[in-house]
Amino acid sequence: MTELEVMDVARDALTTLLLTVGPILAVALVVGLFIAFFQALTQLQEMTLTFVPKIMAVFAALMFTLPFMGRNISDLMTRIAERIIVGG
Repeated sequence: MTELEVMDVARDALTTLLLTVGPILAVALVVGLFIAFFQALTQLQEMTLTFVPKIMAVFAALMFTLPFMGRNISDLMTRIAERIIVGG
């Protein structure tokens, strides 16, 4: 395997990683911003208020995007297996 092929596989893996976890991170970011805005408006500084809604939102997003995530990871594995077969 040449350096270019290694870089191509690494780029493909990083792209797949970002596409797979991006929606979950975006949901956590948006919910965190809404909670911070709510806390700033109400002057309410309760610690559990920051964690519980974020955990629930991330869990719901995981349940919604799990098929998409599995398909992305499966496609990456298929592409890597094809490279192994062709190169070997």
